[in-house]
Amino acid sequence: MEPPPYALTEEQEWFRDTVRRLAQERVAPRAADIDRTGTFPWDIAELFAEAGLLGLGLPEEWGGGGADLLTLALAIEEVAKVCATSSLIIAAQHLGALPIVIAGTRAQQALFLPDLASGRKLAAFALTEPEAGSDAGHVQMRAVRDNDRYWLSGTKAFITNGGLAKTLVVFASCDPQKGARGMTAFVVDGDAAGLTVGRIEDKMGIRGSQTATLYFDHVAVPVEQRLGDEGEGFKIAMQTLDRTRLGIAAQALGIAEGAFLATVDHLTHRRQFGRPLIEQEAIQFMVADMATRIEASRQLLYKACAVAERAGLASHANPEVSRFSAMAKLFCSETAMRVTTDAVQLFGGYGYLRDYPVERMMRDAKITQIYEGTNQIQRLVIFRNLLTKET
Repeated sequence: MEPPPYALTEEQEWFRDTVRRLAQERVAPRAADIDRTGTFPWDIAELFAEAGLLGLGLPEEWGGGGADLLTLALAIEEVAKVCATSSLIIAAQHLGALPIVIAGTRAQQALFLPDLASGRKLAAFALTEPEAGSDAGHVQMRAVRDNDRYWLSGTKAFITNGGLAKTLVVFASCDPQKGARGMTAFVVDGDAAGLTVGRIEDKMGIRGSQTATLYFDHVAVPVEQRLGDEGEGFKIAMQTLDRTRLGIAAQALGIAEGAFLATVDHLTHRRQFGRPLIEQEAIQFMVADMATRIEASRQLLYKACAVAERAGLASHANPEVSRFSAMAKLFCSETAMRVTTDAVQLFGGYGYLRDYPVERMMRDAKITQIYEGTNQIQRLVIFRNLLTKET
């Protein structure tokens, strides 16, 4: 019998183990300090750039690794086991670059992707606004064409890598009366005149990832930097998120696995009532539930990656990809929150201390239920695509 399409190949197993060693040896020792200081870890970003992880999922012809979605997910998962912030560096780079892969012309790809694949520049995906989060189709940022350029004006909120990224994919409306059909995507220089950085958010988790408000005051963007045609922005954004949500699912899975491993180690060495905690039956039940949820999450994520990879970068939405991507993001993030909460509980008082990693992991896990589409939105996506067949 042939293995399922989402089983790992020998090459993927080798790659996973290589990233695991890199994460444990170079990233894990920095994790607590990154969280404590709340500053972006440029040293880790440089490490990932040198290892080829920032361009892992980008086309080889532009200097990327040409890896499939499962391989990319493996990298994010392994890094997230030790540091969620660091795993987001890989995921956010792919998120910011993917619209250019999906909708960019060859000239646009040649101009922007090599710097993103090499890590010379960080990327950002600027969709969310103060009044357009879950309601992503109704952005208020305006794009007004003036001959050979557009003028962008408005505010973007909760932008990962905001203020750090030098290449931003920005979504603005060319015709507010058309709602989502009026949205258009642009590639914007992070140093463009009129673009300023507002509030840097002080977050519960992923504290080393910079999340910022960005203000656009008549920012000039050449027509040549528009992605696709006017009105195609919403489609480009949704096609992007259908694939990049798998990276958030991988991050959530990695957080859960990291908390699980730390918990089992603690329970093995911590003694109560004259024996290790791991020998207490009630605790064994909790550990068994944690392990089961993690394994179920892993299988769903890996299958979702296979589904999306098989579909490829189609020019239209694929209901099956949307459904499985949403399922993976939903289930893996729910698992991360449940497992890390149980981990803190099983650590007892120690779990509430910042000296132990599960406290940080629980805080990090929460955002996976929120960004790139809240889990309530994921449930809507799942239901709406449940009975739709790809034609």
